[in-house]
Amino acid sequence: MNRRIMPDVIAPGQQLSTLGPSATVTEAVRLMRDRHIGAVLILEDQTLLGIFTERDVLTRVVAQERDPATTSLSEVMTANPDTVAPDDKAIDALDRMSTQGYRHLPVVAGERVVAILSIRDLYAAVRRSLERDLRERDAYIFGESYGTS
Repeated sequence: MNRRIMPDVIAPGQQLSTLGPSATVTEAVRLMRDRHIGAVLILEDQTLLGIFTERDVLTRVVAQERDPATTSLSEVMTANPDTVAPDDKAIDALDRMSTQGYRHLPVVAGERVVAILSIRDLYAAVRRSLERDLRERDAYIFGESYGTS
C-alpha cells in the first residue's frame, strides 16, 4: 500500500473537531459523542497542544475518579502527540500506530493541523486497496469484463 495519507486515505477538507485546553472533559466527550468520533484535537491559537481520546477518558478520568465537569483537557490530554505529514505513506503511519498503540494521529502540514488520521481510516484504505487488487486479478485471470453486469 504505497498510498499517501492525503489525499489517498483522507480527503482534503476533513472537518476537524477541536477544543481549547481550558475546555472540560464533559465538553470533549459530548463533542465526540455528537460527531461519532474517538478523539478531539486540543489547539490554542491554531497550535497543536495535544489530543484527547476515548482512551484518555478511561485511563485519566474515569479510572482516576476525576470529575469530568470540572477537569480541564489540559490536565488529561496527551500533550505533544506524535504527528504525520499529509504526504507520508499510509503504511508508515499504520506501522507507527501499531507499534506505539495509537488509534489516532494528527496530520500536520508545517505548523498547521490539517486532519486527523484514525485506524478506521487506514482500515478503509486497506480494504479499498485489497478490493481493487482482487478486481484486477479477476480481470487478468478471467478477462476484462469478468464480474461486470
